[in-house]
Amino acid sequence: EVSEMSERSKQNVAHGLAWSYYIGYLKIVLPRVKKSMEEFSKANPNLLVCRKTWKLHILVPLSCDVYDDLEKADSNIQYVTDLTETMLARAGTKRRVYKHSLYSVRDEENQLWHCAVEYATPLQSLYAMSQDECAAFSREERLEQAKLFYRTLEEILKGSKECADAYRLIAYEEPEEAETHFLSREIAWHLWQEHHEEVAVLEGSHPHTPSMALDSAELNLQISVSDLPQTLCTDGF
Repeated sequence: EVSEMSERSKQNVAHGLAWSYYIGYLKIVLPRVKKSMEEFSKANPNLLVCRKTWKLHILVPLSCDVYDDLEKADSNIQYVTDLTETMLARAGTKRRVYKHSLYSVRDEENQLWHCAVEYATPLQSLYAMSQDECAAFSREERLEQAKLFYRTLEEILKGSKECADAYRLIAYEEPEEAETHFLSREIAWHLWQEHHEEVAVLEGSHPHTPSMALDSAELNLQISVSDLPQTLCTDGF
């Protein structure tokens, strides 16, 4: 009965996608991100000067609108290079390649920031399901699924020791009227905040957090805790 209720409300979709994304991808790549960033920084000391940005920045657009080419999404975001590849044997595939791309992000003051950034790929599945008659996802349901995906992924990663301080989730709602450089501004703000977190630690002060931040508390799912699917016990998480 509980399973049928979950099926009807589609709560299990985003929950399952978040766990699959973590187990099948993030848990593999995130523990290796800092090493890749450190290797790149040694060869390019002027690009990654802030260690707090040595992490994977994961874009979570609540619209589920994912671009395959970030440069086309925003001209202030430019591809620089790929970080060191990780090759593993996975599910029968020999030498499967995992890699991240480094981008330069130009802010409103014409300052360049550099970071590894990519979209949360499961959002493409949510978007595709909303376009497929068999899935019968409305736009409103897709939004709720995107919020639930973010909240679930956030909780999973908070409990992961391997992934600690190796990621930053950037959840955002795109403005109703198209803005040419909305995405670069959003990423640059997070990089600015990380930079000031590092400065604050070095100086022993507390960073100021601008009120524009979109955190999980603002992502009101309108779903009670008791209605949420229960976490699967996998690898101790």
